[in-house]
Amino acid sequence: MNHAKFFAAVASSLFGGRLTQPQVDGINALLAASASLPAAQVAYVFATAYHETAKTMQPIAEYGRGKGRSYGKPGRNGGQIPYGRGFVQTTWDANYERTDKELGLDGALVKNYNLLLTDTNMAAQAAVRGMVEGWYTGRKLANYFGARNDPVNARRIINGTDKAQMIAGYWSLIYKALLDAVDDAA
Repeated sequence: MNHAKFFAAVASSLFGGRLTQPQVDGINALLAASASLPAAQVAYVFATAYHETAKTMQPIAEYGRGKGRSYGKPGRNGGQIPYGRGFVQTTWDANYERTDKELGLDGALVKNYNLLLTDTNMAAQAAVRGMVEGWYTGRKLANYFGARNDPVNARRIINGTDKAQMIAGYWSLIYKALLDAVDDAA
């Protein structure tokens, strides 16, 4: 892939013409974590992270930190509040526990949910593997990207259909940038 062409395209179409170094770092972490995936799936991971991180492309804490929601109270792992964290807003004790187990973290994440905020590579792995393997809702990237692409309904991988059309629009721009960058590198 021609990385310079890809970054220029997404900077222009999604970031007002300019990327910050933290945005570049987050995008690189997501690209590395999703390197084995088809372009359509990579684009959807990126589009989801773009939306869920409020365009920062860095793992962030959920706005409001779960206040007023059932997961906004101290949970079962040391009283940590299992509000959304990371590139895809991992929420609920069970999802932190599963992420810890699936990534082979031996309890490190269960002891400190904030690792999904401070370890960009861990957060990227959690986002990608969670979306590939269906950790969050049972739905997987392969359910929506394969013989045909369905970026609208792919939102169900993370969060029902909330903002599905908007994220599908981001996906279209990112997918085009990826395809153009791959074609250019060939």
